[in-house]
Amino acid sequence: MKIAIIGGTGVYDPKILNNIREECVATPFGIVRFKSGEYAGEQIAFIPRHGSTHSIPPHLINYRANIWAMKKLGVQNIIATTAVGSLNLDMKPGSFVLIDQFLDFVKNRVTTFYEGGERGVVHVDVTTPYCPSIRKTLCEFAQKLNIPIHEQGTYVCTDGPRFETPAEIKMFAKLGGDVVGMTNVPEVVLAREAEMCYATVSMVTNYAAGISPQPLTHHEVLETMQANTENIKQLILSALENLQPELDCTCKHALAEYGGFKL
Repeated sequence: MKIAIIGGTGVYDPKILNNIREECVATPFGIVRFKSGEYAGEQIAFIPRHGSTHSIPPHLINYRANIWAMKKLGVQNIIATTAVGSLNLDMKPGSFVLIDQFLDFVKNRVTTFYEGGERGVVHVDVTTPYCPSIRKTLCEFAQKLNIPIHEQGTYVCTDGPRFETPAEIKMFAKLGGDVVGMTNVPEVVLAREAEMCYATVSMVTNYAAGISPQPLTHHEVLETMQANTENIKQLILSALENLQPELDCTCKHALAEYGGFKL
């Protein structure tokens, strides 16, 4: 099983795959339950990040368990989806953004597999935190499918589960943020430590607080996601048909100076 999908808000349905099975993997951080299926001759793992009924808030997601489980299964490529608010007027609700950088504003999450002790300490390089190869594939097929997509964007990650204040949004925009969400950190960092190719497709569901002309609601987020479900499914399926997880990539050598990632 070399490819995984981590579905964010609104992307809970693994029915894009065939021969779906429920499975679980034990990790040092807890048991991970996920679905697996087949597509384009590949075995694919599917994890709904918030649970199948959106029952897990962003600050309680077991990020380390999810990434460890995928690594244990042999996954090399991960496509993650996220729902985001926009700080950038050019990134309109309903459009997609291929994230290439992030700003980390989480305060209450463990963001590494390496906390000293037996595993030691690691300082992973995140100059290019998202896999260029997967991002290129997603970009190419978004264009072929005529799906509006921004090829770059900086994701601001907050703890949540509350939405941000207008003052926070103003600050994030001044710092260079394009979109804001609650889940991409530490997921992207852990995937880099685990030497996996990881890319995020963010769907803009609304303008952020102070930019939006109306109060933010979770219902608004879900409505926009539902309206674009078919687009994101088509984009992911096209990417799955064309990913080549066996190819070498710099992502797979992120911890080379430390002797590589060890389960």
